[in-house]
Amino acid sequence: MRLHFRPLPVYTLVTAVMFAILVSLGVWQVQRLHWKLGLIAEVNRNLTLPPVSLDTALAMGKAAEYRHVALAGRFEHAKEAYIYALAEGGTPVFHVVTPFATDRGRVLLVDRGVVPQELRDPAKRTAGQIAGERHVVGVWRTPDAPGLFTPPPDRAHRIWYSRDVKDIAAADRIATAAPVIVEADAAPNPGGWPKGGQTVVTFRNEHLQYAITWFGLAAALLGVYIAFHIGKGRLTFR
Repeated sequence: MRLHFRPLPVYTLVTAVMFAILVSLGVWQVQRLHWKLGLIAEVNRNLTLPPVSLDTALAMGKAAEYRHVALAGRFEHAKEAYIYALAEGGTPVFHVVTPFATDRGRVLLVDRGVVPQELRDPAKRTAGQIAGERHVVGVWRTPDAPGLFTPPPDRAHRIWYSRDVKDIAAADRIATAAPVIVEADAAPNPGGWPKGGQTVVTFRNEHLQYAITWFGLAAALLGVYIAFHIGKGRLTFR
């Protein structure tokens, strides 16, 4: 059997460029898949490690992400901020974010946990407004910046719709030691509120599906190219 192939130059050039682009996109998604799997493994490992001090966390930089950190100091309850969120079932809740002044004078924002809508007012949960020296263990997180469609904050009621550390700190004219939020662990607060331990680790990982899609489109394009030349009598088997 002999193969006779007379490719159309322009069509072949366009197809080759498109094929190269589709394959490149597939390869890029494979690379992103390996990166995402490595990130997930790193986060899971960090969450199992013992807590570090604030000095250590600050020195670690980005490597401190999802590490537990141990803090000692006092809450500034008068400067509570509330982050609107939805619980399971779509019920509105608020994350109570409170400045925490450490013994060495540095301030961090601590997400103490969630309260239902009817307990947003601290006067309704006075037992949890603990004063004096406190020891807090939480997860070191760098929140995402507000999105394009994030509603503006309701400053009059101190309600934000994203964990905008810089804006929350600016509203109270405080300088934080790092642009992070420490998510308090599940240690119970007096009265049961706020309810800590709200750290959620979810990473969207659809890179494998994307890679299959791009490679599949490349294969389909190649099939169309071959079928077109067969139909034109430019690719024959004798």
